[in-house]
Amino acid sequence: MKKIVIVSDTHIPNRGKKLPQPLVDACDGADFIIHAGDWQILDVYHELSAYAETDGVAGNVDPWEIVDRFGRKKILTFGDLKIGVVHGDGIRKTTEQRAFDSFEGEDVDIIVFGHSHQPLIREIGDLTLFNPGSPTDKRREPQYSFGLLEIGDTWELKHVFFDKEE
Repeated sequence: MKKIVIVSDTHIPNRGKKLPQPLVDACDGADFIIHAGDWQILDVYHELSAYAETDGVAGNVDPWEIVDRFGRKKILTFGDLKIGVVHGDGIRKTTEQRAFDSFEGEDVDIIVFGHSHQPLIREIGDLTLFNPGSPTDKRREPQYSFGLLEIGDTWELKHVFFDKEE
């Protein structure tokens, strides 16, 4: 069983000073970590990669060093499972629609995106759209969140919701 943590919109240090404990605990047992952009500083990558191999894409608030290192879109492959990763920012259309359109004509099973800070899991045919939400800036959402993907003979994708630590 492979455990993949999916996170986006950490916005450190602007929205959080550090990664929240529920996310750190999940990363501690992860096989891989996917970040869908708006890291804000490269230190977030270094911290996450201390737990597991980490990859992802840059978001609209990320500096050139993050854009340069990760790019704006990619496809990650785990066995037969193909995961498209994009931040989802842009003009016109919804964040979800922009993310979906980013991989038009490409063979992916899951599209991971961020930007809106709104947790989402939606199936469109054989494709699953997934936004993990944000672990540090929930905006109008009731709780902070990130995602977990477990891959075995089949795969299961879910959100992990939590409240801010005191």
